[in-house]
Amino acid sequence: MATVRVPAPLRRLTSEQRLVKATGKTLSEVVRDLERQFPGFAARVLDNDGKVLSFVNIFVDNEDVRFLQGLQTPVREDAEVAIIPAMAGGTLSLREKGIRG
Repeated sequence: MATVRVPAPLRRLTSEQRLVKATGKTLSEVVRDLERQFPGFAARVLDNDGKVLSFVNIFVDNEDVRFLQGLQTPVREDAEVAIIPAMAGGTLSLREKGIRG
């Protein structure tokens, strides 16, 4: 079974577990198994068309699936899958804050 690293925003679905196990020969099958175990999981990582949400990054064995085969990326039995929501934010420049410098 693959080990899946669950990001903090999704841990309420996994009873706060940081690592969970899931089966599947492809990433799509792993996500399907996660949905079976933790209802609502797929909706947090996939859009209505079944594609990975644009603000979610998924890595299989440290490789970004966007540069592999996406959801059809093969997943080995001992693979590590990491789901990482994109972070946004930062600070405003002095000019954007209205401070002249």
